[in-house]
Amino acid sequence: MTTPSTWADTRLAVVVDNKVDAPLTPVDSFTPTFTLNTEVVHSLEATHVGYISNPASFTFTLTVKAIGGAAAQLTQLAMEGTEFSIGLYQAKGSSTEEWDFKKLLFNKCLITSANPSNAVVTGAPSAVFGGVAREAVVDDGKERKLPPVVA
Repeated sequence: MTTPSTWADTRLAVVVDNKVDAPLTPVDSFTPTFTLNTEVVHSLEATHVGYISNPASFTFTLTVKAIGGAAAQLTQLAMEGTEFSIGLYQAKGSSTEEWDFKKLLFNKCLITSANPSNAVVTGAPSAVFGGVAREAVVDDGKERKLPPVVA
């Protein structure tokens, strides 16, 4: 178990196109969502006789401050309709014992919505981006790496 003092020195980084040396900043939040739909099959003679798997769905929401270039970079990707990768990585210098995953990566992403906030007198404005991904990769840093799941 880690101590609270160690947590103060560790961070997750949000990166685009595997550029771990140039993370998006400043990021307020990154919310990846996995929807792995299955439907249980029942029959007249028995219940729970099987299941039907539906295609997986991967979406994300990313909130960034409209300063430092992150909002501009994401807006450009959205306007050009460019596919990209986005993921959570352990930031440099973070302990490998503090996070469940070494990386969580969404590949073949497209931004489907952008919602910039109003300019305000105090604080920096923010922008919320929503998107979809066609592939998800999860690496827990152990001897195994989960295979990519393709939507």
